[in-house]
Parts: sequence; C-alpha cells; structure tokens
Amino acid sequence: MRKPYQLHVNGQTLDVLDPVPGESLMTVLRERLGLRGTKTACSEGECGSCSVLVDGELMCSCLVMAAAVTDRAITTVEGLGDDGISDIQRAFVECGAVQCGFCTPGLIVAAHALLDRHPDATTDTVREELAGNLCRCTGYGRIIDAIHSVAIARRGGRP
Repeated sequence: MRKPYQLHVNGQTLDVLDPVPGESLMTVLRERLGLRGTKTACSEGECGSCSVLVDGELMCSCLVMAAAVTDRAITTVEGLGDDGISDIQRAFVECGAVQCGFCTPGLIVAAHALLDRHPDATTDTVREELAGNLCRCTGYGRIIDAIHSVAIARRGGRP
C-alpha cells in the first residue's frame, strides 16, 4: 500500500488514498476525488480543458503530478463561485458562450485567472490569454463577450 497524502482543493483538505506514483492532478481530481468539472481531453497540455488554479496560477492539471502540489491551494471550476456559480459562469450562460460544454470549465477557470491579472483586458489580451484553450463548438466571439461583460460589471458598469 502506498502512503496516502492530502490535497487542498476548493478550500477543503481531501485525502488521496492508495496513490499511484506519477499520477496527474487531473486524474486524481476526476477519478479519486470525484471533481468531474476538470475535463480530460488531450492529456498533453495543448487544449486547456483540464485547467485549474494552483495558488492562483493557471495550470493544465494533466501536466502536474498530484503529489507535487500537496502544500498548495488548488481551485477547480467547482470551487470558483461563492454561491455555487461564479459571475463568469453566469456570463457564459447568458452570452451563449457554451455549447457542448466540454471546453467550458477550462475556459471559465482561464477567464478567472485572466480577469484577476488583467481586470481591464482588451479583446487582444483576452484572445492571447485564452490561446491555450481550444473550443470547437461555440467559437470565441461569445466567450470574449462573456469575459468583457464580467469585466464591465466588476468595474461597476463602466466600459
């Protein structure tokens, strides 16, 4: 039996029992901890669907060994909103920035990181920051609109 460890996810300390050496954070989040919002797609860090925040920094969880982040704060899409849904999640729905929903959690996590760093992000900045997140269904126009609507709302309605 392998030595268990703990992860700090969405404000909770969770036990990872009987871990597999080298197991990715993505696998642990989804398969061991039941946090299915983090999606599995390319497993190579190319699509962004597995994006999470580690100490506030955007990361592809498929590229991070879970055991390497035991002392860090991990935030998944499930942990972004204080009341279960964040302003960005709400804006994605209201602006029609979701379709199949597969890329949506990673894009929402990336949008949170983006607006934390660049609250007045221009369209070019949004495009550049989201370049690591692939969407094949919705297209990026509505996603960018959703992010801009949140930025404006957070500034009290000032464009």
